[in-house]
Amino acid sequence: MERILVASGNEKATAMLINLLKETFPACKASIAATGLETRRAVGTGDYDCVVINCPLSDEYGNELAEIVSTSSNASCVVIAKSENADILADKLEDFGVMVIPKPLSRQAFYRSMKFVSASRKRMLGIQTENLKLQKKLEEIRTINRAKFALIQYLSFTEQQAHRYLEKQAMDQRCTKFEVAQKVIKMYEV
Repeated sequence: MERILVASGNEKATAMLINLLKETFPACKASIAATGLETRRAVGTGDYDCVVINCPLSDEYGNELAEIVSTSSNASCVVIAKSENADILADKLEDFGVMVIPKPLSRQAFYRSMKFVSASRKRMLGIQTENLKLQKKLEEIRTINRAKFALIQYLSFTEQQAHRYLEKQAMDQRCTKFEVAQKVIKMYEV
C-alpha cells in the first residue's frame, strides 16, 4: 500500500500508528486527519489505498466514518477500537469489509492485520480489473449482435450470413469484428 490516511485525534497514537505503518509498508506515504470531517474531505479529494481510523475521534466515534469510507471509495478501511467495543464494531462493520483491530495494539497483530488488508485489497483490485475486461467484452458482443440484427433486418441476411459477413469484412479490412460491427451500426441505425 502506497497512500494511507490515518484518522486519529490523539497525537501520540497518531505518531505510533505512522511508525507502525512505516515498518509494515516502508514505501507508504501517510497522511493525517484529526477529525471525521477532515477524513471525509481527504477521502473525497484523495485516492488512498487504506484509511486507518483510531477510535474515538474528536467529533465522532468513527464507525459511521468507516462505513462511508468503505462505500464511497476504493480504499480499504481499518478501525482501531478499545477491546470492549471491538467485537460490537466488527459485527456492525464486517458487511462493509472493514477490519477492526482491538486496542491495545501489538506490533505483531497490527503487522499481520495490515498485511491481510493489503492482500485483500490486491485481490479486490484484480477482481475489479477482470470485471472491467468482462464488461468490455460483453459490450463488444452486444455491438456485434446489434450489427447482425441490422444486417438481418435491412439486407435480409440469415444469422449465419450476417456472422460470415462481419468476419469476412474484418479479415478484408484487417480490423476486428467489433470495429466492423460499429461501422455497420452507423450505416444502418442512423
